[in-house]
Amino acid sequence: MYSQCPECLSVFSVDARTIAQAHGFVMCGHCGAGFDCIATLAEQLPPEPFDELPSHEPGIEPPRVELVVYRPQPAAAEPQPESPPLSVEDEFANLIVTPRFARDRHADKPRRWPWILITVALLLGLTAQLAWALRDTLITDPDTGALLRQACATLQCTLPPVRDVAKLRLLARDVQTHPTVPGALLISATMRNDAAFTQPWPVVTIRLSDGNGKVIAMRRLNPYEYLDDADTLHRGLAAGASTALVFEVEDPGHQAVAFDLGFE
Repeated sequence: MYSQCPECLSVFSVDARTIAQAHGFVMCGHCGAGFDCIATLAEQLPPEPFDELPSHEPGIEPPRVELVVYRPQPAAAEPQPESPPLSVEDEFANLIVTPRFARDRHADKPRRWPWILITVALLLGLTAQLAWALRDTLITDPDTGALLRQACATLQCTLPPVRDVAKLRLLARDVQTHPTVPGALLISATMRNDAAFTQPWPVVTIRLSDGNGKVIAMRRLNPYEYLDDADTLHRGLAAGASTALVFEVEDPGHQAVAFDLGFE
């Protein structure tokens, strides 16, 4: 039998053993290309001169073989030993045993509760971080602030102080020469906390100016500088509470004709 390389068109003589060993796929000894030798397999060569051997059309129905020369006989099945009869107790036990499909369903069911606990813990942690970042907004809000104060009263905790100087109102102020300290001024002020929550004591800024409005002296007083009571300083200014403050500052002279008092 003969077959032709599709690359270099060399024709080779092949036998059935070579075709069976290679399952029809061979290598060209001339150009080294691999090809299916069955595609151009022919028992005889066509008359010369010729260029290509005719190719077998793919997808043709395989020929049916009918002549049987040997068929192995199936092996005889060995007889299975009979099971001994079950007692009444064994039959009753088989009736109450859990069905296999039920056992498999429970065995294959994944345990989801650890992941649920981890997810809940992460959500609680994220909520706590968000609440801490927005603590000032939550405490100053009338609704959430009231709930937080009630919760802290029940749990015996303390809310972090929130400062909102815009809610501090200056009700009255006065300045006069210090009655006992020469070259000093005595400034008094009354302020009220209009916020719905307790505020820390503010930093008080005092500015003295001349007739043209030019600032000629300024003093910033921290809470510990104008409050002597440590407990009052720690408690802060309660919601709606009013208080009177007194400040001692150096007298800049007759040029100071006006003063301004602010909160930081």
